[in-house]
Amino acid sequence: MSVKPLKLKFDIFLFTLTRTAINTSYRMVYPFLPVFARGLGVEPTSLALAFSIRSFLGVFSPFLATVADTHDRKTGFLLGIGLFTAGSGLVGLYPSLLTFVLGTSLVSLGNGVFIPSVSAYLGDQVPYARRGRVLAITELSWALAFIGGIPIVRRLIESFSWVTPFIVLTLIGVVLFIVVLVSVSRETISKSAENTIWRNLGRIMTAWPALAGLLTGVLFTFANELVNLVFGLWIEDGFGLDFNALTAASIVIGVSELGGEAFSGLWLDAVGKRKMIWIFLGLNTLAAAILPFTGESLGLAMGGLGFFYITFEILIVSALTMMSEVMPSARATMLSATLAGFSIGRMLGDLVGPSLFGIGFWASCLAAVGLNLVAAGLLTQVRVHTGEEAG
Repeated sequence: MSVKPLKLKFDIFLFTLTRTAINTSYRMVYPFLPVFARGLGVEPTSLALAFSIRSFLGVFSPFLATVADTHDRKTGFLLGIGLFTAGSGLVGLYPSLLTFVLGTSLVSLGNGVFIPSVSAYLGDQVPYARRGRVLAITELSWALAFIGGIPIVRRLIESFSWVTPFIVLTLIGVVLFIVVLVSVSRETISKSAENTIWRNLGRIMTAWPALAGLLTGVLFTFANELVNLVFGLWIEDGFGLDFNALTAASIVIGVSELGGEAFSGLWLDAVGKRKMIWIFLGLNTLAAAILPFTGESLGLAMGGLGFFYITFEILIVSALTMMSEVMPSARATMLSATLAGFSIGRMLGDLVGPSLFGIGFWASCLAAVGLNLVAAGLLTQVRVHTGEEAG
């Protein structure tokens, strides 16, 4: 069932707004890692290891997100928002190390259900030749979370406490759940013996082009997390624990990602999804290689982070768009498996990252370079089910 153009535009706006709220909750733990660790009375490295649990639980998102294939897309939307709201509320109402780990894990699961449900819905409505621009719009939420969400989180922490952002995000989640419930139409999904969770996952796991795409995502996300996890600690070590420095880093990253998403929206469909992945996987590798040499000044560090994140954002948007057409008959399951792969990569980064950072920030960046190079090799094995582009 296709929706009218005006209704589709409203849906895209609502999905982007919802993802911005979820992404703010998901991402605020990175720049304010030292702040949350202090509030919980634990070492930052201990909290970083706790994030590996969050990432591990994200591996199970395909089992939840498959409802968008076997039932309908709207059920996936509501489940994702519900998990985000429950996770934020758990931390906000009962703050402790245990609830922090469980709550942020639920937010991660919600993110892992909501994104593929939205991407599958838009994949149903928009042809592959024009899909890159539409998905790039929804990906603006990552940048908006850093540009708009993180400064608000900072203000809430400074004015009240580290728990306050979780309470505010819980209230936002309740409102968004109601709006989506009322405004988004429920389309009909055809039922068949082939359209089940196990059949869909089985088809993905036995198709090498699909597996190659998943492994590519695992590796370049692993590489990104090695830097993403510790950039707040790197800045703290080099320039002291300063809200202004941490917030500035978040804004720089957000602006960089905004530029990456805008670039993707303008050029992804024209250049081709696979070619964009090749180009920006190479540039992200270059960014990781030069980042350790930018720590002499805050300005250089901000510039290096910006280059690293803008290339990664274009890489993510390009990869998600390409993977949306690797197995169209199980699009939501394929996309949720892709996000689960991202979670595996982040989990590995969370587990390995603290030890590498103990050696030096250069070790984290060097490992990221190596992982990206292996990902580039696997990319040659990925195939899409369309004649629109072979490369």
